[in-house]
Amino acid sequence: MKVSISYPPLENEKGSPCLGQNRQFQWFHNPSFIYPMVPASAATLLQSAGYEVMWNDCIAEKTSHGIFMQRLEAERPDLIAMETKTPVVKMHWAIAKELKDKFPEMKIVLMGDHITALPEETMLNSPVDYALTGGDYDFLLLSVVDHITKGRELEPGIWYKSNGKIKNTGPYQLEHDLTSLPMIDRELTKWYLYGEHIFKRKPATYTMAGRDCWYAKCRFWSWTTLFPQFRVRRPDQVLDEIGMLIERYHIKEIFDDTGTFPVGDWLRTFCKGMIERGYNKGLNISCNMRVNACKDEDYKLMKKAGFRILKLGLESANQETLDKLDKGIKVEQITEHCKMATGAGLQIHLTSMVGYPWESLEDAQKTLNLARRLMADGYADMLQATVTIPYPGSPLFEEAKANNWLRSTDWERYDMAEPILISPIPPEETMHLAQGLYTSFLTPRFVVRKLLSIRDVDDIKFFLRAGRALLGHLRDFRRLNARV
Repeated sequence: MKVSISYPPLENEKGSPCLGQNRQFQWFHNPSFIYPMVPASAATLLQSAGYEVMWNDCIAEKTSHGIFMQRLEAERPDLIAMETKTPVVKMHWAIAKELKDKFPEMKIVLMGDHITALPEETMLNSPVDYALTGGDYDFLLLSVVDHITKGRELEPGIWYKSNGKIKNTGPYQLEHDLTSLPMIDRELTKWYLYGEHIFKRKPATYTMAGRDCWYAKCRFWSWTTLFPQFRVRRPDQVLDEIGMLIERYHIKEIFDDTGTFPVGDWLRTFCKGMIERGYNKGLNISCNMRVNACKDEDYKLMKKAGFRILKLGLESANQETLDKLDKGIKVEQITEHCKMATGAGLQIHLTSMVGYPWESLEDAQKTLNLARRLMADGYADMLQATVTIPYPGSPLFEEAKANNWLRSTDWERYDMAEPILISPIPPEETMHLAQGLYTSFLTPRFVVRKLLSIRDVDDIKFFLRAGRALLGHLRDFRRLNARV
């Protein structure tokens, strides 16, 4: 059986869709693409089970819809699997119909956080044959293929059609052992397509030590519905993978895209392994981390082990908002841990959001001021600003429905081009605030410090890429402001 794991082109005047592996969705004119680790694992797992696999990411390859259809015509896969998200699910329904019309025998699978939240919606509104819920697309996709070819029983969490009726195998279960997975086949899944802007040193790629966040309580994340139960691979497995990446691909930098990197004994064992194996001498690692997750000695050990950037969720400088989001941190801990991490020699990438339904303009300005102060004082190096979008399946979406906070349930409008949540701040002002967060750090003090930090050609190239990305984001925000 031949399986195609595909990201069809979603051609749109808004730009390029940041879809694969993204917790949040945006259209960008200057995009970079995250390596979709779980679909890549699915491709590898299927291939290791003896199935023929085709990796067809037309978004990352920037190819047209016509090329996408030509590839399917030439390869004739028996099954195509596609990851989707809320703002583009209708586009994927239309693609599924086109595929069924042209290739009626082809089985179609959709997966993703929107499917997990609303699987029946997709089964009713499209000719999709299977909908996978939960985040273990690799194990569940293998279950579907084994069911079709070998008659094996479908695992829990799968919706399907039988004799014209929609059926399902019950709630998904996260009982799969990540340590049993084969190491991702990087050639099969075209690793070189991903990560254009984020990396300072090239060649670079991604790893994923766990799924997804060990805290798993933040009310705004749709991925908490995919992975409400945290699981990890063993530290030695991740180290072996890094060793392979260094030896085979001469990798110089890695971003681990676990929702929150494992901490405690796991982290310390991993860091000591990086040092003992000597990987820290020529490799940098960056990862997602939580405020208040590490101690001072952990930050220092991470620096020694080769870590470069920690991506921390600032989200808001208002304690009421942090409590409502169930972040489990205090506002003052944000500054405290940024100081601690930068003091150890690590760089901090902050993420923040605006447009909460309970925040006033004054509240939102506090977040802007804190971000500006952290950047100006050298306690943060980068900032990512987004508009709060309550994706179906997230606790925030359910709260918004209950309180009549939603401006619309037209899924195409959930693309961060406008506020979807009703708040005391006018929509156009919310967009200006998000743009202001992106530009808040562009002070003479910050620019001078960055110029003085340049040490080599890699620094210069990285700053140029980062500058292009910033200009692209600002261009997108100007375009979006015209829409609200």
